[in-house]
Amino acid sequence: MTHKVQQYIGGEFVDSSSTHWLEVTNPATNEVIAQVPCATESEMNAAITDASQTFKQWKEVAAPERARLMLRYQHLLKEHHDDIAILLSSETGKTLADAKGDVWRGIEVVEQAANICSSMMGETVENVATNIDGYSYIQPLGVCAGITPFNFPAMIPLWMFPMAIACGNTFILKPSEQVPLTAMKLAQLFEKAGAPKGVLQIVHGKKEQVDRILTEPSVRAISFVGSVSVGEYIYKTGTDNLKRVQSFAGAKNHMVIMPDANKNQVISNLVGASVGAAGQRCMAISVAVFIGESKQWIPELQEQLSHIHPGAWDDERAGYGPLISAQAKQRVLDLIDEGKASGAHCLLDGSACEVEGHPNGNWVGPTLFSQVTTKMSIYQQEIFGPVLLTIEVDSLDEAIELVNANPYGNGTSIFTASGAAARKYQHNIEVGNVGINVSIPVPLPFFSFTGWKGSFYGDLHAYGKQAVRFYTETKTVTARWFDDDIPSGPNMTIQFR
Repeated sequence: MTHKVQQYIGGEFVDSSSTHWLEVTNPATNEVIAQVPCATESEMNAAITDASQTFKQWKEVAAPERARLMLRYQHLLKEHHDDIAILLSSETGKTLADAKGDVWRGIEVVEQAANICSSMMGETVENVATNIDGYSYIQPLGVCAGITPFNFPAMIPLWMFPMAIACGNTFILKPSEQVPLTAMKLAQLFEKAGAPKGVLQIVHGKKEQVDRILTEPSVRAISFVGSVSVGEYIYKTGTDNLKRVQSFAGAKNHMVIMPDANKNQVISNLVGASVGAAGQRCMAISVAVFIGESKQWIPELQEQLSHIHPGAWDDERAGYGPLISAQAKQRVLDLIDEGKASGAHCLLDGSACEVEGHPNGNWVGPTLFSQVTTKMSIYQQEIFGPVLLTIEVDSLDEAIELVNANPYGNGTSIFTASGAAARKYQHNIEVGNVGINVSIPVPLPFFSFTGWKGSFYGDLHAYGKQAVRFYTETKTVTARWFDDDIPSGPNMTIQFR
């Protein structure tokens, strides 16, 4: 009998009464491994109501106790790290090594959430006017919500609900219907860590359930990671309903290669950053910009890419896994065909990729294009597959102009031995996350993940200090006490220390 995924409402794992169920498949075989419900209206109401009621008590829990919950949680996540990774691999198709990285980057954010006391400190100025003091408090918002994608089912939910809950909020998570199992495992461990009932709710579904969250007055803030079209919709609909929204959308990440860079490091990093996780990363490198003589390295890049092969999660030889669905595979194949038709030179074509023992998997082999122009659809669209484009330019200035003209600004990197070139690039580039001799510059959680331009809609970004600001309000107090308010009397002594 197919496993039916439960909802997590009111601190209980409950069977859904939904009549609308979606299939969860293993991308390496396309076999159904579970069914996930589309939450009913009553289930959505129950989750929202319970989150609202629980907030009244949770916001009064001392900040150090909220921090201790996160300490216990990160300990359990570490203890079950490999178990989570194996489960994650089964529903995403990721190799085990990649899945472990997914889990670990989430754990790092939970550790940062355990530092919530210092992160929520306010400010104080004595004598802002004569005998008047000013100070501020950081207080939680209320009910917050997260809508998360398929590609990082551990890391991205852990970007959101631990930070929000540590700040004193309650949280409703709507994970991707393609990968619900990992989110439920995260909830089980959160409960085991001692999370009070109701601080976290998990509901499943698609657009109807998302719209219910977007339009619910008691939901104060919404975090989203996903595609461009959905990201724009989430931002517009959420803000139209007077909510705070942080919406992380598409990307087209460039790696700029100077001729003085270390060739072996460049090629090794390009291979991993372009086809790792089957290219299904918002920080994947999809365009390599070769400056001057560095273009001579393209044949060697082609050679090394040709030795990378996808495979099942438990195949230690596999460089990466399948795409998430048959539809995703077909979309990538269509874009590869469009690239060929538009005149780009396909140096390596992974369209006909097959994996022994898994004939029905969503496989696409490493694909490499040269002679790409900015007018081609393969350049203009986020491919989200194991496809790398190369462009040749004559100078660093030309490379900077190229990258800045792109509508996305999620991540970029430069490989060079020149400090001057690196500083010029980091200063002038209009991209939020920049790597210098680092191919995938995802910030550690004491910073914030800072996509720019069409890669992000909103103001305050994920995790780090910006997440604390996103999930809280600042209350400013101006106070004056008059001298004649000091109690006095024959039996009272005031001591000033």
